[in-house]
Amino acid sequence: MDAERKPITVGIPRAMLYYQYGTIWKAFFEALGVKTVLSPPTNREILEEGIRLSVDETCLSAKVFMGHVHALIGKCDYIFIPRYSSFRHDEVFCTRFEGLYDQTRNIFRTSPQRFLSCNIDAKNHQSEGDAFQALGVSLGFSAKESRQAYRQALKKQQAEQKAAVRNQEAAAKKDGLKILIVGHPYLLSDPYLGKPILDFFRESGTILLRADHTNRDRAKTACMEFSPTCRWIMSKELVGGAMLWKDRADGMILLSAFPCGPDSMTNELMTRKLKDIPVLNLVLDAQSGTAGIETRLESFLDIIRFKKGSPV
Repeated sequence: MDAERKPITVGIPRAMLYYQYGTIWKAFFEALGVKTVLSPPTNREILEEGIRLSVDETCLSAKVFMGHVHALIGKCDYIFIPRYSSFRHDEVFCTRFEGLYDQTRNIFRTSPQRFLSCNIDAKNHQSEGDAFQALGVSLGFSAKESRQAYRQALKKQQAEQKAAVRNQEAAAKKDGLKILIVGHPYLLSDPYLGKPILDFFRESGTILLRADHTNRDRAKTACMEFSPTCRWIMSKELVGGAMLWKDRADGMILLSAFPCGPDSMTNELMTRKLKDIPVLNLVLDAQSGTAGIETRLESFLDIIRFKKGSPV
C-alpha cells in the first residue's frame, strides 16, 4: 500500500461462506495491504444475538451470521459481505447468499458502521475476477493492483482445496469404520455448530470423510448424473461429493440447518434413492443440545457395526 493511503481495516464475519471462500477473501485483502479482522468463533452468545436480530423464519446459519456481524460492529472500517449469485450461467447460489448484504444493511440500518460488498454474478456478466477487481478499485487501488491481488488469492484458495482432497484420499485408504458427512462447510467447520459432531467421531476412532472435500468440477458432474435438475451450486457440490465418496464409506450423515430449503429437497432425494448405505438425517436448530445428538450418533454407529458383524 502506498504511504499516502490511509490504512483500512476490513471485518469478516466468521460464518456462512467464510468457511468456503474465506481464504480467497483474506488473501485478497492481504495482497493489497488491507488489514482484516475476524469475528470471534461462534458461541452461544453470538447465536442468541443473531436470533434476536433475525425473524423466526430465517435459517439457523443466517441467524448465526447476524450474530457475527453484530460482534464486528465498531471494530473495523468496513464489514465485508460479498454477494454470491452465480459462477456460471447454468447454476445459481441460494437466494440467501444473493440477499445477505441487503438483509444485513437493513437489520443494521441505524448503525454508523460501513459495509463493503462485491457482486459475483456470471449470469449478468460479472465474473469473480471482475468482482474482486471492482472491489479493490472501490477501496482506492488500481485495476492492475486489484487483479494481481485476486490472482494471488485464487491460487491460495485452489491450493487449499487440493490439499483437502489429497488429505481425504489418504484417509479413505486407511482401515477402520468410515463415516461420510454431507453438510455445508459453514456447518461442519463451525466450532459451535459442527465441531462437536466431528469431535464425537474422532474420539470414537471413526475415520471421517467430508462430501465438501471433493474436486468441485467432478462433484458437479456426478450430481448431474444423480439429479440433472439440481440448480443450486452448493447443493450440486455436496450431492456430487456424496456420490463420489459414498462407496468408500460405511455410513452417511446428512447434516443441515433448520429450515434450509435446498437441503430439505436434496437430503430427501438422497435418503429416498440411496439404498446401499445407512443414512442418518440430522437437522440442527437453535434449541439443539449436544446430548441428544450424541445419542443419535452413538446409535447410528452401533447399527453400522451390527450390520458389519462388529462388536457393538
